Amino acid sequence: MTAPLPDLTEQARHTSPRAGAVPDTAAHALTGRRRIAFAAYVDENYLPGFLTLLRSLALTNPGLCEDFVVLYDDLRPSSVARIRALHPRIVLRPVDAGHYDSYAKGDQHNYLVRKAYFILDVFRIRDYDTVITLDTDMVVLGDLGELLRLREGLAAVPQFFHGRHKLNSGLLVIQREYLTDAFCARLDETGRTGAYELDKHDQGILNAVLDGEFTRLDARYNFVKRRLSGDLEVPEDVAILHFTGRHKPWQGGEAGYARAEERWHEYEMTDDEFRAAFAALPAGAGVHHDLLVHLGTAHVARTGDPETARRVASAHIAAGEYQEAVDVLGRVRLTVDDSAGHEVLGHALMSVSRYDEARTHLLLAAADPGRAAVACARLAQIAWVHGRDDEARRHANTGLSVDPTHRPSRIWAERTRPGAALPGQQQGAPEDQLAHVAFYMERQGNAGDKLLPESVRQAFGADTTSRRWHPVHAHRLFDRAALERVNARRGLVIGGGGLFIPDTMPNGASGWQWNVSDEALRAIDVPIVVYAVGFNAFDGQSYRARRFAESLRLLVERSAFFGLRNHGSIEKVRAMLPAALRDKVRFQPCPTTVARHIVPGWSDPVRRQDTVLLNAAYDRAGLRFGHDYGHFLAETAKAVRAIGERAEVRCVAHALEDERIAFDLRREHGISLPVIPMYDYDNDRIRETYADTRLVVGMRGHAGMIPFGLGTPIVSLISHPKMAYFLRDIGRPEWGVSVHDRDLGAVLTERALGILDDHEATVADVHARQAELWEVTRENAAEIKALLDR
Repeated sequence: MTAPLPDLTEQARHTSPRAGAVPDTAAHALTGRRRIAFAAYVDENYLPGFLTLLRSLALTNPGLCEDFVVLYDDLRPSSVARIRALHPRIVLRPVDAGHYDSYAKGDQHNYLVRKAYFILDVFRIRDYDTVITLDTDMVVLGDLGELLRLREGLAAVPQFFHGRHKLNSGLLVIQREYLTDAFCARLDETGRTGAYELDKHDQGILNAVLDGEFTRLDARYNFVKRRLSGDLEVPEDVAILHFTGRHKPWQGGEAGYARAEERWHEYEMTDDEFRAAFAALPAGAGVHHDLLVHLGTAHVARTGDPETARRVASAHIAAGEYQEAVDVLGRVRLTVDDSAGHEVLGHALMSVSRYDEARTHLLLAAADPGRAAVACARLAQIAWVHGRDDEARRHANTGLSVDPTHRPSRIWAERTRPGAALPGQQQGAPEDQLAHVAFYMERQGNAGDKLLPESVRQAFGADTTSRRWHPVHAHRLFDRAALERVNARRGLVIGGGGLFIPDTMPNGASGWQWNVSDEALRAIDVPIVVYAVGFNAFDGQSYRARRFAESLRLLVERSAFFGLRNHGSIEKVRAMLPAALRDKVRFQPCPTTVARHIVPGWSDPVRRQDTVLLNAAYDRAGLRFGHDYGHFLAETAKAVRAIGERAEVRCVAHALEDERIAFDLRREHGISLPVIPMYDYDNDRIRETYADTRLVVGMRGHAGMIPFGLGTPIVSLISHPKMAYFLRDIGRPEWGVSVHDRDLGAVLTERALGILDDHEATVADVHARQAELWEVTRENAAEIKALLDR
């Protein structure tokens, strides 16, 4: 039975911060992204071992930086400080020694006994989907990526003990089905009845409960010291070396294990030596942002090393932390010929709108042929932001003369060629026009962003030309001349798209995509309409800058109408506002979702091609996929094969990088898909393509919203909260599946085939849900018209 439609009109009127249609839910709950943590029980006696473990983990797996849960019951504050100095994501969790009094055996003050009990507290953790335990007498020697990709069950290295296989102590990979109250109750019951054996060789209670039922891991992930008796060499493929037994390397070691202990001592170093070793890792080592910032910043503060400062600054820039990048490079002295340092500093400075300083550093970088193309593209960007197109084109052409394949330089050359500026800015009479702030995408840019400005205008009327509209590119500096042009119009419309995002064309004026200062915003004296804007932060991405929050508050104050495109964005934005402004934030669906009602002359297709269009997105791939890209690709391959038996599956690329799904499916799974280069289509052809297919399986937000708006059924591949926001708004969360879903292939196949089987009814359902969005849009349009006609 079809669920009743939500009353979106009432939601638009009455959504409040506490009782909204979409609660302020954690992003990972919407995207399904797995939360992974390491865990260990640590006490004062074994602290030296744990510090060495942390150092070895960072130096051998610099791309990993998950939370590390420290279970403890007697650590001194100074010891906690030493731990925190080595890792940026330490989570302290005290254990309850009294919990195990009722079934303790032996001396509870013995570390081995205490550890055997207290490690059971790992199963009381509820904050993570996967927990990996490590012992404090381990040292990491190799890649642990395989452990983080495990998704089911409880995994450990087996040992043959008293005639049967049991799990070896130390390393456990525990999935969420074991991190439950029910499993903890089984552990407690076994402990209280005493139906277990506890000694230094096994996990006692846990082994008794599992009774051999666990996933077997290769011995290289828990390679015990005793296998190296007689000073044997540690095998090259060992990933984790475990110093079982009473004699630990930091306590003097044990005869017969000299070569093994040499491997442990490789990571016995001072904090300064550790940071220097981390800073010396090769640039291509895939170092994690959090580790690099945590360890590299301290190293720069001590040594003033410009190379490390540059790497730390680059990490900050990649995460949208532009002022932090400026700060860390400001602590070191760059020589005139340090072109790499000047290029990164110039990038950081322009991102906080310190343009003159940025130009100086980028000109120094451009003197190096190896950096010239990148530096010239950034110089072109600065000139374009300030409206100096001729200068921008000269810099872009210089970059292309050095490297004809440099894409950013080619983009700026194309954007600034004669005749490529925003068309027809003066064709209409100012008093008949609305100014329109938007991100105006080039021909070969993202298809969704290309369609959006026209879709916003269509929501205001059929005439989308310069007779009625004056374009204002969001990324250009909103200077006095631009302000005068806007104030000469009837009003100012800002939208659509995810303009509230910190790292697309960053600036220091506002902290979001429109490059507008508070002074200029206050000087706008025509009605301001914020229309269908989205709050586009990814899971794991945040707006840290105070500048954005201040600019946002002023924008809401100054707006006559402030409409966001989903209730998730409404909740996020309202949370950043004082109480007096929250009710001004309204629901206005993205106009692409009601395209059938606003595109002039639109008629629904009589017949559709027997095709299914597949879209995947790769911008900020680490935030989208985490450790699960291989899983996503394999599960997608299963679904493509199954769906392909019913309809032809084609890859649709909104942006050039979206074609990667076709390349990877062919290379890894032998599946060849035709590619539709939608990034090269005009708006009419984009709409025609999405209306002419039976189903779209899309990861980009507008790979869902555009086809939906044209009456085409969708299944969203959720890697960003905004996908879940939209599906929840239309009352169809089942039309989405997380890219992290364990059974992604089966779920996607079931939902896609279900839609194809009942296609006519699903199209009718899309139309009905769209009708609710259209009703909200019509009511808002009447209110906006009244505001503009005053």
